Amino acid sequence: MSSQNLPLSPEASPAASSESSPESSAGQQLRKPRVAVVFGGRSSEHGISVVTAGAILSAIDRTRYDVLPIGITTDGRWALTADEPERMAITDRKMPNVAEIADSADGGVLLPVDPGNREVVYSEPGSVPKVLGDVDVVFPMLHGPYGEDGTIQGLLELSGVPYVGSGVLASAVGQDKDYMKRIFTSFGLDVGPYLVIRPREWRQDEAGARQRIAEFAGEHGWPLFIKPARAGSSIGITKVDSFEGLDEAIAEAQRHDPKILVEALLRGREIECGVLEFEDGPRASVPAEIPPVQSHDYYDFEAKYIDSTPGIVPAPLTPEQTEEIQRLAVEAFEAASCEGLVRADFFLTEDGRFVINEINTMPGFTPISMYPQMWEKSGVSYAELVDRLIQAALNRSTDLR
Repeated sequence: MSSQNLPLSPEASPAASSESSPESSAGQQLRKPRVAVVFGGRSSEHGISVVTAGAILSAIDRTRYDVLPIGITTDGRWALTADEPERMAITDRKMPNVAEIADSADGGVLLPVDPGNREVVYSEPGSVPKVLGDVDVVFPMLHGPYGEDGTIQGLLELSGVPYVGSGVLASAVGQDKDYMKRIFTSFGLDVGPYLVIRPREWRQDEAGARQRIAEFAGEHGWPLFIKPARAGSSIGITKVDSFEGLDEAIAEAQRHDPKILVEALLRGREIECGVLEFEDGPRASVPAEIPPVQSHDYYDFEAKYIDSTPGIVPAPLTPEQTEEIQRLAVEAFEAASCEGLVRADFFLTEDGRFVINEINTMPGFTPISMYPQMWEKSGVSYAELVDRLIQAALNRSTDLR
């Protein structure tokens, strides 16, 4: 790994600084910063968001931070939840749900909308609203639409509350694979062949949309991958070997997003690289390789989270290949105006090219997820990674950046 990608020493870490610790009233001792971990949400990635938040809650240093867990139910209610990470794990192949760990079936959490006020309020029907205290930073562990896509980031920008991760633009770009690929192409990054079918096109001219897919298949061959344009965690993706399964694959993708993406098969190895923002700019981790899961045809949701096999960290690449993917990962981070963290996913094709598939602005963050594993092998432990992200958010301006 090249020297510019090496993590900082502990002495240079922002976690070593206490300058951002909030103060109470004059003459009183400094209080610990309060971190609201927000998770769940309305997207189809609700369950994995809960799992990820459980890992974050377990890792946050309670001697340095106070923690407020806030879950968003699948119908959009903001709920106060128990601080019990053990209840937020996958059990018997079943994903956890915010409704199962909420303190109340009716109570709701209200974030401030006034930049001069960071008090969080909790209310239940028939009861006087209760002030839960100030929140100093939000750790939004939301995946997919209505959270990772710039929506909660916009809410927090309006509220003037610091938060972990990318801002509105980068979060939206990171969620929409159509515009993500357009931006990467404009910055000279190599992307694979793809086609976008927009909702209006499908509604008004299904035959024409199918014809476009047929022409795409004629040019690039089968199989094709049909996927939601604005979803993650490999949800809603179908590998299609012929026209016979096309309509079913489109219907499955549209269950998650009316805008769909059609991608050609890229033959090669799946390589990932983590990017983390340090004081002097973004740096790349050692890369990882995702080996094929023998029981699955491709790296779908169950292969990723249920029947997963360990990734290979660091990936068996030449020093030149490692340096190249690290450079490209940082370029992707910068191209999309990202902040904080990103996982960049590539294909190493049979002809030796790195083709970027996508970035993930809030990647899976359990200790066995690839992003923390890559940084662990790069010298940044899971707990240090969480702490660094919180400190970076606390030190970041809440004005235009």
